[in-house]
Amino acid sequence: MPARHAAPPVLDRLRVGSAPDSWGVWFPDDDQQVPWQRFLDEVARAGYEWIELGPYGYLPTDPAVLHDEVARRDLKVSAGTIFTSLHHGPSVWDKTWAHVSEVATLTQAMGARHLVVIPSFWRDDKTAEELEPRELTVEQWKHLTTGMERLGKRVRDEFGLDIVVHPHADTHIDTEEHVERFLHVTDSDLVNLCLDTGHYAYCGGDSVKLIRTYGERIGYLHLKQVDPDILSDVVAKGTPFGPAVQQGVMCEPPLGVPALPPVLEAAQELNVDLFAIVEQDMYPCPPDRPFPIAERTRRFLRSCGA
Repeated sequence: MPARHAAPPVLDRLRVGSAPDSWGVWFPDDDQQVPWQRFLDEVARAGYEWIELGPYGYLPTDPAVLHDEVARRDLKVSAGTIFTSLHHGPSVWDKTWAHVSEVATLTQAMGARHLVVIPSFWRDDKTAEELEPRELTVEQWKHLTTGMERLGKRVRDEFGLDIVVHPHADTHIDTEEHVERFLHVTDSDLVNLCLDTGHYAYCGGDSVKLIRTYGERIGYLHLKQVDPDILSDVVAKGTPFGPAVQQGVMCEPPLGVPALPPVLEAAQELNVDLFAIVEQDMYPCPPDRPFPIAERTRRFLRSCGA
């Protein structure tokens, strides 16, 4: 008898989408990026239903305009993204809140429920200049954690949104040690994680282990893979994140690590609805490169059951 292939598991608690990042978009306005209309056209054509806003100002910021643009392509918004440096303490709060409230207003208006929070970089992702020490002081950790809790409470009270903090290469929330330290001292009612599988692998973490150990803190997923050979070179040379991306360290699934089927299955086992947003860092990239990758990635995720 011919071998029978087992059907993939049904991952019906995962809502798969993509983001401007998978089209090489890192900035609100940049000559090397595709126009926003092309991103929306292609993300829909590739088979995705959900998108993130990306850098604030890349997509239209008028809610009525943006609503019409996404609706006519049968798309929906899952989250906005904000950038913070709360480890600097109360002195940065007003500036942070001005940025957050702007993004949160649009995110809420689009019917989304999440804000992805990215901590500031400790080294410049273009020049590799060290902007501050890699390790936070005890006082800075306190500022970071209490600041995130304050942010989570105010965002929920004023906008009805949940914040999900994104461990990220070249930030102070990156490695397993730092992520666990952050989780241990923050209130799960106010602050949870956006687990980016690629960034966590880039920093030596095990996504399946994190999901199984801290499942109640996983509020959102970014799906991404790392090329292990390029990563070895990046680690050996101390290459900063921006140039590492230009080397192709974040690669097309299923060519890298971590293997995504075990991650998706572990997430499904949490038995909660989770966004699983594809984010393949590719800045800068030729304008014709993202769409075929996005289409293949969507097909691959379907083959995994998602």
